[in-house]
Amino acid sequence: MPTTPVAASRYKTVGFWVLKIALAAVFIGAAGLKLAGAQQMVDDFNRIGLGQWFRYFTGVTEGIAGILLLVPTTTAVAAAYLMLVCVGALIAQAVVLHDDVIHAIILGVILALIAWSGRNQILRLFAAREP
Repeated sequence: MPTTPVAASRYKTVGFWVLKIALAAVFIGAAGLKLAGAQQMVDDFNRIGLGQWFRYFTGVTEGIAGILLLVPTTTAVAAAYLMLVCVGALIAQAVVLHDDVIHAIILGVILALIAWSGRNQILRLFAAREP
């Protein structure tokens, strides 16, 4: 049975929302662990060497961006920011922590696709800043 363009669009929209909700849950959960002072997070940020203030900063910004990922007018910007967080996590994992990097790569790629799909939103943001 062929899928109509309307049905395909609906599936895409629903799938996109499921993906955004799942990613928001991941980043809000990670933020909660950082802000609650989970021992693993404290240890990781000690090993990174930037201090515990950076754990709090990362937790707050991940939580805010996770929430903004669910707001249609800020989805692309939040995805782009979280993609940069993933790049930082990838570097920290590969260079300092010597842990698994695949999670940061997968999340970063998915976030890059979300940011790309909303690139007009990001372009409008930069266009508004031009004199």
